[in-house]
Amino acid sequence: MIETLTIETRGKGLVDITGALSEVLERAEVQQGLCTVFVQHTSASLVIQENADPAVQRDLQAFLERLVPEGDALYTHTEEGPDDMPAHVKAALTQTSLGIPVIGGRLALGTWQGVYLWEHRRAHHRRRVVVVLQPVS
Repeated sequence: MIETLTIETRGKGLVDITGALSEVLERAEVQQGLCTVFVQHTSASLVIQENADPAVQRDLQAFLERLVPEGDALYTHTEEGPDDMPAHVKAALTQTSLGIPVIGGRLALGTWQGVYLWEHRRAHHRRRVVVVLQPVS
């Protein structure tokens, strides 16, 4: 089964998509297999991260902002604004695709794990995330 989700973002930050993925899994009725998640953009990414303490997300965002700042004189791709090239670098440093095992009809995430779309641009965006469920017997 393949389904494309549209995820609304509010600018830079992590958006928890775990629930949306679980709903796709429930509709597909896959009990055992693999859930592959892919974001169809070059300025956003996917991560599995802690879902209990929001400070983790703030700290990750702050760290990546320091690591890849806006306005670096090395950037030559500047036509789409000062946050665009840094967003591409951030997406390259993180992930655009994740593979998550499915066990007993659920994503096999750890107790404190959630799946997040990480928006790297300042503005609101509608991001497409493709979900592929591959059942195994």
